[in-house]
Amino acid sequence: MHIRYPSSCLTPTSTSFSCRPVRCLLASWLLFAAGSVAAQTSFAVISDTLANPDNEPAPCHPVPSERQVRWQQTEFYAFFHYGMNTYTGLEWGLGNEADSIFAPTSAPNPRQWLEAALAAGMKGGIAVAKHHDGFCLWPTSTTTHNVTRAGNAYGRATNIPRDFAAAAADLGMKYGFYVSPWDRNSAFYGSDGYVADVFLRQCMELAGYGSDQFEMWLDGANGGSGYYGGRDTTVQVDASVYYDVPNLRARVHQLAPYCVMWGIGGEARWIGNEEGWAGETNWSMADGGGARGSASGQEHGWQWLPGESDAKATTGGWFWHSGETMLPPERLFQMYLETVGRNATLILNCPPDTSGALPEATVDGLQQLGQLLRRRLGTDLAASATAVASVTRVAGRGRSYEAARMLDGSGDTYWAAPDAAVAATVTLTWAEPQTIRYAMLMEPIRKGQRIRRFHLEISPDGTSWHPVADGVETTTVGYKRIVPLNGSTADSYGSGFRAKALRIVIDDSRACPLLSRVSVY
Repeated sequence: MHIRYPSSCLTPTSTSFSCRPVRCLLASWLLFAAGSVAAQTSFAVISDTLANPDNEPAPCHPVPSERQVRWQQTEFYAFFHYGMNTYTGLEWGLGNEADSIFAPTSAPNPRQWLEAALAAGMKGGIAVAKHHDGFCLWPTSTTTHNVTRAGNAYGRATNIPRDFAAAAADLGMKYGFYVSPWDRNSAFYGSDGYVADVFLRQCMELAGYGSDQFEMWLDGANGGSGYYGGRDTTVQVDASVYYDVPNLRARVHQLAPYCVMWGIGGEARWIGNEEGWAGETNWSMADGGGARGSASGQEHGWQWLPGESDAKATTGGWFWHSGETMLPPERLFQMYLETVGRNATLILNCPPDTSGALPEATVDGLQQLGQLLRRRLGTDLAASATAVASVTRVAGRGRSYEAARMLDGSGDTYWAAPDAAVAATVTLTWAEPQTIRYAMLMEPIRKGQRIRRFHLEISPDGTSWHPVADGVETTTVGYKRIVPLNGSTADSYGSGFRAKALRIVIDDSRACPLLSRVSVY
């Protein structure tokens, strides 16, 4: 509230306060000291605005940028490795491949790729636009080694960034592009000219295909042997400085403000393996160095650097190979639990074949995965529960923090403990016993990652309690943690537990604990 006192010392008619002589003298002195020649009708302003009217808990640093928050919310998305290697059978092309080898047997169909990903429960996808061989899947101005010189009409008409972005927008999905910093074809690789005139320009061209891109994937493979415009040599670079990453980030963010620069871009980290798992303890912080490829992050890391797990949905390589098959849906579901369910994101590779489309077996396998996710994690039993917390933060002027906030379906509300508390208990109770198999916890990460250790207990009758999830390392939560109550991600569904109540015991936290959502399946 702001109260305005007229310098003429007249009693304000709009408030119950009187303008006393001391106020009049003070106002006159301030006007004199400032050399004011204002008329007697001028006003001095006194404010009583509270510094924290909503009594919000202080952030526990480091905290994510808004683009990192939005990136984490994507959770599960596809990787589409398609390009020159699809037609050579290689995984890493040498860069000396003739442009004409790229010859799709039909028009590449990015919409079909994304439709299959959507059926699997994914929220988006990333398409390879240029791999290490340097062949560009769009008509770039930076090199002649691109689709305009492909071996047939289908190839020459290809523009993967254009068609992929359009399909994603139409389907309401997020999208981004993989562009290899390493270019085994370019005669300029290793020189300053490559970064300024080739690589940065390629990234800017790709960013120009849509301001709503959510990720640009910058591979960590950098330097080695290659064709390099006929030099046929080995080139080594220091990726930490060579690619002018601060400038690259700034320029891409001007065009696509919510595009996270993955890998050498320094805004999200590789989880450290390509097998589809993150550490049960998984902090979203790291301080660089080896932690950038860490499955667990670092509790005391100075930078918000959340983990992404890249894994293959097929038995072959990253690019399509004849004879490969899809992994069983149960194995893919396990990957989901061990990545998305452990505070990481999962980017699952599904390679198109030489027709430019996903094989039928891949489409069927993704559909089966989506059915598993919807059946097992689609009905939230917590919606019918009553939540009670052992401690609750005092409500502010426009915000409250009671336990019910975890169940209201909003990502902007949360239960919070008082500042002095680093431990608390939250109990969910049902009127009748439920069969439960998974508990999902989420922290409001805009306030930082806090919980260090927790455990879960269930009660069949609301009175007696016993622990569940034996053998699971219940340490961190972060953006999302899914705990299989039988303790196994490999055989997680089982027969479940009959419970009238579930208790979440937060044993320790870096700061007062917060939970934005609790779900039970």
